[in-house]
Amino acid sequence: MFATPAYAQAAGGGAAAAFTSFVPLILIFAIMYFLLIRPQQKKLKEHKALVEALRRGDQVLTQGGIVGKVTHVNDDGTILVEIAEGVKVKIVKATIVSVMNKTEPAAA
Repeated sequence: MFATPAYAQAAGGGAAAAFTSFVPLILIFAIMYFLLIRPQQKKLKEHKALVEALRRGDQVLTQGGIVGKVTHVNDDGTILVEIAEGVKVKIVKATIVSVMNKTEPAAA
């Protein structure tokens, strides 16, 4: 009665074999974190700072491609943007993509 090679291979290992089977999974997660999750969090943080720094007189670009000048910043997460002479639109702050011209604070 000889042991077949399949039984001989299954006899060893234990905890070390279990750990080595998780190493590729851990490496994949680490790569995903540094290539996808971390840059996205950084971009989100920068966008939040941009939106919080909005003030009256800034020229902004929305996600829809509308360019206008901020006339009023509300506390409820919206801003009033003038897109043409006498035409004002209420826009959600989160839809602002970039600030094209930033107004300077008044000299003290």
